This record gives sequence, structure tokens and C-alpha cells, in this order.
Amino acid sequence: MSNSALPLVISAPEPRTLDLIFTPPQLARLRANYRIVETTADGVAKLPADVLAEARYIVGQPPITPETLETMKALRCVFNVETNLLNNMPYETLFARGIHVVTTGLVFAEPVAELGLAMALNLARNIVDADLAFRQGKELWGGDGNQTAQLLSGADVGIIGFGDLGRALNRLLSGFRTRTKVFDPWLPPSILIDNGVAPASLDEVLSQSDFVFVVASVTSENQGFLGADAFASMRKGAAFILLSRAGVVDFPALMAAVKSGHIVAASDVFPEEPLAQDHPVRDLPGFLRSAHRAGALDIAFKRMGDMVLEDMDLIDRGLPPLRSKRAERETVSRMRSKPVDKN
Repeated sequence: MSNSALPLVISAPEPRTLDLIFTPPQLARLRANYRIVETTADGVAKLPADVLAEARYIVGQPPITPETLETMKALRCVFNVETNLLNNMPYETLFARGIHVVTTGLVFAEPVAELGLAMALNLARNIVDADLAFRQGKELWGGDGNQTAQLLSGADVGIIGFGDLGRALNRLLSGFRTRTKVFDPWLPPSILIDNGVAPASLDEVLSQSDFVFVVASVTSENQGFLGADAFASMRKGAAFILLSRAGVVDFPALMAAVKSGHIVAASDVFPEEPLAQDHPVRDLPGFLRSAHRAGALDIAFKRMGDMVLEDMDLIDRGLPPLRSKRAERETVSRMRSKPVDKN
């Protein structure tokens, strides 16, 4: 097959790059089977009309106007490799035309869940602070160093949100025999029960848990919904672990709850990223910090390449994409997670 006869792919994956999400063999396979037109997100609309008309796939989530979409007669799928669904394209028209919009966010579920588990164990056993004390010659030996320690094994655990990340986290926690309650208003109780967790209200998850994991996406309905009242309702000494997006939390209220000594907390995400050097959370005792690095593993990015290539192959053969997660018309317009500035 001549190169001109190959299906055309528009590549605008920022903030990712093709070299980040594809191994050299994967990228060679992509280039062997498709014509690749590389551009920026803002540059997609400026491409020649014949390129837009021939494009079968988009890798990225560039802004697409209804006028640009009207030109794209051959488009079959938008592969969102940033993984946050922005309200920057006419989703209703895409769905009406049978064009798939998919994300590759599943690749981050296990890496983020593992870091969340590590954070919970650290908060339970005060590992980082104990190490720092040891380096300073101020360590406390034996039971003296365990005044606030608790076990994760057999603990009461609450999970807020039960998408891919919540389910990956639950699989890890199963080895700790936790009693796990889940609040997710977008899921029927039977799905939670089938996953071995107990459906619960938000109040039950907060007030009856030793560890609370927040893995919910930010939507138009839940921005800042975890505030001072939510933290006050938690058990004294409970651990609050934020893994999804800071937008679901009233962050000053979270810091105040930690500063008061009522709870301890950990977060991989923050209201602004990168965080200002003088932000008070940087030296807040009882708060474990991670610089939005939970999912940013090379192995996770490279799994994106596998997902994209396998789903392209399925669609080329007239089948639906199965590896990537499809956006749903009922919920896509509610998403409010903003992309991060760095990989």
C-alpha cells in the first residue's frame, strides 16, 4: 500500500509527545500503518481542508469547533491521551455521527493506587517523619515512636469515587482485609457490592472510616464539596488521602483540619501546580506531600501506546474500541478536571 493510501492520523497530543507515549517499535508500527500529520492543539483547526477531510483519527484533545468538525468527514475516533475530558469540542455532534471519544486514563489507575496505598501506610506508621527524626538524632525507639500509629490491616476504609482508580485501589486494599465503604452517586449499589465493597452515603464514608481515599473526578456538581463540615465529621486521627483532583476539596479547610490536629492528610494534587514556594501547605505538620507524580511513570505512558494502537486496529476492522475508555454523552459535559502543566 502506498503511503498516500494509508489512513491519516492527526497528532496533537500535548502535553504528551509521541515519543513519550509510544516505544520506538510502537512508533515505527504507527508510522508504517498510518500517515501522521503532527501539529499543535491550536494548529488542528488551521490544517488544510483536505487533511481535515481525510483524518481518520486524532491523537490528543485539541479544541474543535462545529465548523472544523463538519470538515472532518472521515473522522472515527478522538484518542484523548491527556485523559482529562475538556469541554472543548461538540460532543453531541460527535456522538450523533458515531465518532468515538476515548481516554487512556486507565493506564494511571494502578500507579496512582499504589502511591495512595504508600501514603496511607506512611500516615498510619509515620514513616517519613520517623526517618527525618532519625537523621537528626531525635528518633524515638520502640513504642515511644508509635504513639499515633495504627494498622491499615482490618481498618475501616472509605473511598469517594469508584471509577478505574477506585477499583484499582480496592484491589490493593483487599490484601489488608479492610472493611471498605464507597460513596459514588454515579454508580448503582449492585456494582459496588459486586466489587466487594459496601455502598454508603458520603456522611457514612467520612464519619465511619479510619482512612478516607478521595479518587473522584471534578465535575460541575462536586467542586469543593469536601469542606470544613466534612473534615469535622471525620474520626479524630483519621487519614485523608487525596489522589484525584484538588478541585473537589476546599483546600484551606483541609489544611485547617490538619493544623488543628483533628486529622492527618496526604495529597498528590494541589489547587495550583506548580505550587507557590511560600504556600503554607509546604511546612504543615501532619500533611504528606507529593508533586503530582503518582501516575507519571514511563511504563504508564507507554501503555497508552498499546491502547491506541490496539483500538485503532479494532476500529479499522469495523469494531468498537475496547482498550480505551469511551466518553459517555450523559457525563462528558459535566467533567471539570483541568490538565496538569507537566508530565
